[in-house]
Amino acid sequence: MTFQPALPHATLSDRFTAALDQVQEKLVHLLASAPLLLLALLIVFLSIWLGGVLSRRMRVLRRISQSNPYMEGLLRNTVKVLVGLAGVLVALDLLGATSLVGAVLGSAGVVGLVLGFAFKDIAENYVAGVLLSIRQPFSPGDSVCIDVHEGSVIALTSRATVLMTAEGHHLQLPNALVFKSVLLNYSRNPQRRFNFDLMVGHGASLHTALDAGIAAIAAIDAVLADPAPDGSVFSLDNDGAVLRFTGWINQTRNDLTRTRSEALRRVRRALRQHGIAPPEARTRVNLVRNDVLGTLPGENGQERDTSVDHTLDEQVDRAQRAADAGNLLEPTPPPAVGP
Repeated sequence: MTFQPALPHATLSDRFTAALDQVQEKLVHLLASAPLLLLALLIVFLSIWLGGVLSRRMRVLRRISQSNPYMEGLLRNTVKVLVGLAGVLVALDLLGATSLVGAVLGSAGVVGLVLGFAFKDIAENYVAGVLLSIRQPFSPGDSVCIDVHEGSVIALTSRATVLMTAEGHHLQLPNALVFKSVLLNYSRNPQRRFNFDLMVGHGASLHTALDAGIAAIAAIDAVLADPAPDGSVFSLDNDGAVLRFTGWINQTRNDLTRTRSEALRRVRRALRQHGIAPPEARTRVNLVRNDVLGTLPGENGQERDTSVDHTLDEQVDRAQRAADAGNLLEPTPPPAVGP
């Protein structure tokens, strides 16, 4: 039907009657094509359902997820979108809207350009997430330092990289920031070095102090024999000399902070046994009775715990399961407390 414009001399009632006739004719045409429209909608819904089923049961995605867990989510979403888009195109062709299909395909580039400018940050984070999934600079559970932020990796979403800090907080970093920043992965190499400084007075033998400190560190079970612990004179000043001691651990079996603490305690104890004490910055007079000296506590030879700290492991696992289930933004339930 072609629309005939009303004549300039037509009355208002004639124009209203002509418009009403057109509306009635369109409604009749719509009712006549209702079964076809319902079939087209059914095809769209079926294609969306089929895309979800295929994305969950494709063996190729399972194999990829074993080597790259972050790429799995991206490929699943891609399969869903492609199957759903195919269903929409079939439905439009069934309705005879081939011209609409061509218009949609022809304007896709323009629409994408407009959306790219409108949602620049979202698009940048998504592309950065794809590149991070391909490069895999970290894996779930890795301990990393991104820019100035440290934590364990929970998940890599399309928008952000989620970390859990040492305080148990969830930290979301935009993927674009992660991709551009300097990234330090502590978990890739199992061997990790610790170091600390101690000051000794000018009257002490630096050679004896270094030997005693290195021997004390080497006696710790958590410290590796290869690379061996080491020590050196770091600096000299008016108060004394600063000695720097280093040691290596296997962080898959031992905790860096705990081992470093134990090494500090052992070296301090060894230096005191050799009569080497830190310099006094100020003159101090202590008046202590002889019978009190024997009651002062001293260092014993008991070894302290240097095993891996698993304090956050349960929280990180729970957060990763929440990320896999798609409810990462929901609050993490508190751990159960026994009676």
